[in-house]
Amino acid sequence: MASKAKAKAKAKAKPKAKVQVKGKAKVNADVIVPGGVDEYIEACPKEVQKLLHEIRAAVQEAGPVAIETVSYFEMPGYSYEGYDYNGMFAWFSFKSPYIRLHVRPPVIDDNKKVLGDYSTTKAIVSFRVDEKIPKALVKKLVKASIKAMKDRKKST
Repeated sequence: MASKAKAKAKAKAKPKAKVQVKGKAKVNADVIVPGGVDEYIEACPKEVQKLLHEIRAAVQEAGPVAIETVSYFEMPGYSYEGYDYNGMFAWFSFKSPYIRLHVRPPVIDDNKKVLGDYSTTKAIVSFRVDEKIPKALVKKLVKASIKAMKDRKKST
């Protein structure tokens, strides 16, 4: 399911630039190709598409004018130019039975109390597909991820 979404989005998105490094092809981390998110969502099961549109809207509200792409991890992601990690600050994905929000690692630890019983990893919070997307929480986490990215730039 999610792999079909990835394949379809990848086919629609322009390929990443590649460079040779010691005989191995490596993806150029400086190239972000906008687009492919609609195709990613359309390739997912109909019953989760509404939730994917909801999480997308919440991420876009929290990160206005961000570049929207699937070219970085083959899942919808958002970036601002001029920052480390290609300016990527948030992603979302579908992996049954969850819609997942991916953010920069300190964000999950910094918000453990508000995340309550949601399933989490170091950089992912998972929302069950049989529940509503908590849009206010998504916006809070995305804004925190943007702040973490900007703060990291200031400290380097």
